[in-house]
Amino acid sequence: MAPLTDLLSCSIIEKDSNGDILWTWSYPIVSESQKTVVARKCNLEVEHNSPQVFVFSRHKYDWFYIHCSEVFDSDKLPKVKQFALILFAKDFNPRKYEVLSRVLSKMYCKTGKPTEILQLYLSVFTKGSCSTQENGTFVSDDFNSHCFITNTNIREMIKTFELETILIYTALLLKKRIIVYHHSLEQLLKWIGIFPALMKHRKVTDNLFPWIDLIDDELAELKGQSYYIAGCRNSSISSRTDLFDLLVNIPAREITVASHAKESLTMTKTHKEIALFMIQLSENQSYIETQIISEINDKTQDLLNQLKSLAVVQGPDGRKMVSAQSLKEKNLPPAVENFLINLAIAENLFLL
Repeated sequence: MAPLTDLLSCSIIEKDSNGDILWTWSYPIVSESQKTVVARKCNLEVEHNSPQVFVFSRHKYDWFYIHCSEVFDSDKLPKVKQFALILFAKDFNPRKYEVLSRVLSKMYCKTGKPTEILQLYLSVFTKGSCSTQENGTFVSDDFNSHCFITNTNIREMIKTFELETILIYTALLLKKRIIVYHHSLEQLLKWIGIFPALMKHRKVTDNLFPWIDLIDDELAELKGQSYYIAGCRNSSISSRTDLFDLLVNIPAREITVASHAKESLTMTKTHKEIALFMIQLSENQSYIETQIISEINDKTQDLLNQLKSLAVVQGPDGRKMVSAQSLKEKNLPPAVENFLINLAIAENLFLL
């Protein structure tokens, strides 16, 4: 069993019977900037509020997972009304950390002792597993790095946006800035997890920001990226065209291409063929999610192979690259040529 060395820290924030919020325990250490963003996201400050049980997002290069619990009279936390258990980790795997945070939270309810949490945390960090008599078992190996993909629903995405799903696919392929909007945090986090599955050949999660608020420090982090998929539940995001090339409005079932991105997202015959292909996949009830993902990935590989066949100029590092001149010699339609140039740039195959 592999140790879970991707774990970075575990913390507990409590809301007591007076409504005061205290960061009561952390191991090994949590920075002040991490505390600021987590305090904002766990939402314990609101009176008469039942926060969503499990949420996740990222801060800089690390992921954080928050599990919120109500405290009952039978629990060993007499002065506490609610608490949030926070895990920071290097990897994106919501299902894995939801299970782990639930096991740890149940133990804290039962014992009220951070030392018990520490023992379980160290067991997972060093051995990759922890086991409790009444509060569940966690085994890291049960959750491989791609396990979140099996929890996606690309079929639902295609049925929601139909032929316009190709805009999402193309924006991902060309490394555009995508904002996903939903007013419900639960729905936002569910939908945002679907997007990486459309680009199986690329580690999209490196540029995934599941939940951003329109606050200076979070926007500064976002603007530091050349491309991303970011989730937002503030409807005013629709007017912030400086932040997106493509806006996916889930509840309205609308996709908006920002005016500055329209040329690079012009559809070609190839796009229309892929769009129809995705519709057919979604309507084929014999296909399970992993098959739909695999079929779309095969189409992507066909596109990339076509691009590589056009790479005939040797770059400075000896690699075959695509040049504007070599594409012009093919006499392709302008929209196709433009798409291939943008794809070559996205794949680092374009020779300037």
